[in-house]
Amino acid sequence: MVFHLPSDWDFYTGSDPTGGNVIYQNKSAAESERLAYVDYSDYTTVLAVDSTSTVAAGGDRNAVRITSQNSYSGGLFIMDAVKMPVGCSTWPSFWTVGPNWPYGGEIDIVEGINDQAKNQMTLHSGTNHACTIDTNDSDEFTGSILSSNCYSTETSDSGCSIMDSSSTSFAYGFNNAGGGVFALLWDNSTGMSMWHFARSNIPTDLTARVPTPSSWGTPSGFWSEKTCDITDNFYDHQMVIDTTICGNWAGGAYSQSGCPGTCADMIANASNYVDAKWVINYVAVYQYQ
Repeated sequence: MVFHLPSDWDFYTGSDPTGGNVIYQNKSAAESERLAYVDYSDYTTVLAVDSTSTVAAGGDRNAVRITSQNSYSGGLFIMDAVKMPVGCSTWPSFWTVGPNWPYGGEIDIVEGINDQAKNQMTLHSGTNHACTIDTNDSDEFTGSILSSNCYSTETSDSGCSIMDSSSTSFAYGFNNAGGGVFALLWDNSTGMSMWHFARSNIPTDLTARVPTPSSWGTPSGFWSEKTCDITDNFYDHQMVIDTTICGNWAGGAYSQSGCPGTCADMIANASNYVDAKWVINYVAVYQYQ
């Protein structure tokens, strides 16, 4: 099923649970402010952070967070994007989340902060059913393990992460390569597999919209069912696409990021957010019986 952005999605308008300096806009406001729209020259969907308003240092910028109306407990999830948000203080993400976080789980397919060069893929679990990365299965994926225990709480929520090996998987490297495709294969019997393909390397079956993950080779990240109880930790997930600013992670790590000044000061620089936008060709979910 190909999702039409943003008509098949709901606009989240609550406070940012990650503590970001954003005010998430409803659908009508986002469209009138040109923070969410379809570019009819190429039929891409743009989801942006405000880059024109005067905002004080440490203030809040208008932004967009959308959630799919459907929920899933497995399948193949695809995002084809031309560009993703970039810039110091930004924290873009494409992810899925279940009910009653962290018990229903969270899967971060695309995520990173500030001037991070490579995509960070993460699972968060919250039940007493084990979920870890199988460190003996490192030949099952091409990325690098950052942390192996997926168990997360409100006060300890880093989860289990794998960093993609490709510099075209995130931010400027991704955009300069013409974007590409991110894929999550959620198979309750084998585990979670994630791939990234730069624009020039997208498999022909994906381009033809008849994806065959078994032909894609070793994934960037893999979480085996042997060491992670997939069924009990991940269920009824909705997809989310958002960009926040500063917040717990991007703000907390800002001083080590190589970015100038402080995260609070960067918020006042409207020009910093001109390229803080998703430009998406499509999002699709394939369900396997």
